[in-house]
Amino acid sequence: MSPAGPDDTPDTFGERLHGAFGRFGRLCVGIDPHSWLLTDWNLPDNADGAESFGRQVVAAAAGRAGIIKPQVAFFERFGSAGYLALERVLADARAAGLLVIADVKRGDLGTSVEAYGQAWLSQGSPLEVDAITVNPYMGVGSLASTVELAADARKGLFFLAATSNREAADLQQAILGHGAHAGRSVAASVLDEVGAINADRASGGSLGSVGVVLGATVSLPDFGIDITAPAAAVLTPVLAPGFGHQGANPADLASLFGGYAQGVIVSESRSVLSAGPARVADEITRRVTEAGATRG
Repeated sequence: MSPAGPDDTPDTFGERLHGAFGRFGRLCVGIDPHSWLLTDWNLPDNADGAESFGRQVVAAAAGRAGIIKPQVAFFERFGSAGYLALERVLADARAAGLLVIADVKRGDLGTSVEAYGQAWLSQGSPLEVDAITVNPYMGVGSLASTVELAADARKGLFFLAATSNREAADLQQAILGHGAHAGRSVAASVLDEVGAINADRASGGSLGSVGVVLGATVSLPDFGIDITAPAAAVLTPVLAPGFGHQGANPADLASLFGGYAQGVIVSESRSVLSAGPARVADEITRRVTEAGATRG
């Protein structure tokens, strides 16, 4: 994880992401200490077990993959001890030079969402990461302060847009009846607004620092997203869960994401983690190799 401060880090998140693609390909290793995975790894289902699990995955990913994604909920379930465990996992990731996307899905208003951003994106915070997932369903504009903070700190954001859970489809596919995005689906309007943010903040890099979450197991046209649209000058990055265990294949990136394919982060968790502690490093290497054709 690169330092955040403008005086310390010349690269934006988008530039660092592009660099990770070039060095290691597009694989993002999830760190999800489910109860059953801790049991399979012969670890206790408590904060100590989650910490050991997370730190072992970081060690296995270092030098093999460029990106990790801790699912914060699996640490938060252990309360303050879980957050301390997560802080130690993140410290290891920083030391290893991994790009870290925290899956926190924060969304709120005013000073509340500003405080969430400060917790995860401020340089020196114990929870400092390179990017976080955010929930825009109080309006993309409700996250304006977090967008500003991320830009100032050269960090990244990923807005939920078209997720793979069935419960989201009615909302995300709904057509807006008025406003600037009338006639567009909710998912497409999020993508439109994120694209506009990247265009406004273009810094010469080919990959923006603000991205979207698009499930790899859904049909994006069903969500009103035109994947044949010509690529923008600054490409919006896509965090794409659904590869591996859930069935999506990195070889299908072009057909799944069309013009957005070159910015896709291939996120895998269970398909890698279920290999167990003795084999997880080899599994990461294998999955990186399988996704080799998707390198930037």
